[in-house]
Amino acid sequence: MEASMKNLVIGSFMVASLFVASSCQKDNMGNAQYASVLAVSTDGTTSVIEANLKSALITTSDLTDSELASILKMKEEEKLARDVYSVLAQKWGSVVFSNISAAESNHLNAIVLLMTSYGVTDTSIGEVGVFADPVVQALYDELVAKASVSVEEAYKTGALIEEMDIKDLDEVLTTTTNENVTLVFENLLKGSRNHLRAFNLQLTNLGIVYTPTYISQTDYDLIVNSPMEKGKQYRMNGQGNGQGNGNGNGQKGQGNRGTGTCNN
Repeated sequence: MEASMKNLVIGSFMVASLFVASSCQKDNMGNAQYASVLAVSTDGTTSVIEANLKSALITTSDLTDSELASILKMKEEEKLARDVYSVLAQKWGSVVFSNISAAESNHLNAIVLLMTSYGVTDTSIGEVGVFADPVVQALYDELVAKASVSVEEAYKTGALIEEMDIKDLDEVLTTTTNENVTLVFENLLKGSRNHLRAFNLQLTNLGIVYTPTYISQTDYDLIVNSPMEKGKQYRMNGQGNGQGNGNGNGQKGQGNRGTGTCNN
């Protein structure tokens, strides 16, 4: 009888723990909700839950010119990834490229949401495969040509793009003090690592050992030999839409706080 009661208590505790660890939570006072801003599928495809991201944004100080430049650069890189993968999905009929291309389009939307939260009005994306920056345009043309040679080269190109994103996102995260930039870039970084794992799996299945270019071999091995990453929980503050206006010192974000909704 005593053993049965002990097991019942342990079982009740485990159920309670699972409830607390659910993807949609309230704080101890029951006044705030928490949720992830990432949706991760079993194949590693990682998308941003835009409603949750919008609710997680907070009021911050102005963006610095450097932070704004980094956001604009990442917008181009996410577009590059989306556009290259879209072409390769049609070229090779690969579900991996189709799924990750859709995820990159979603990542692009997350960056646009971050930009609009600071009153940035020029959020245009442009046509697929067309870039205003000639350097990015040349890189796009080079990557598509190389990846069109074989499906093996296509998966290598996917890995190359993801490790490039990882390097650039890491660099911004080591310098920015803006909480909203950190929130968005940390989650995009998780997405890039998951997508790198997905492309590495395809290469491994083909018997190909990939050598990284933008990150170290040690960092690459640590990423591809670890599980897919899930999103952590953020407090849902409300709309989080910025009302700031640009000035010579950058863009000012004024996210509105309110009652958030947990979306999973």
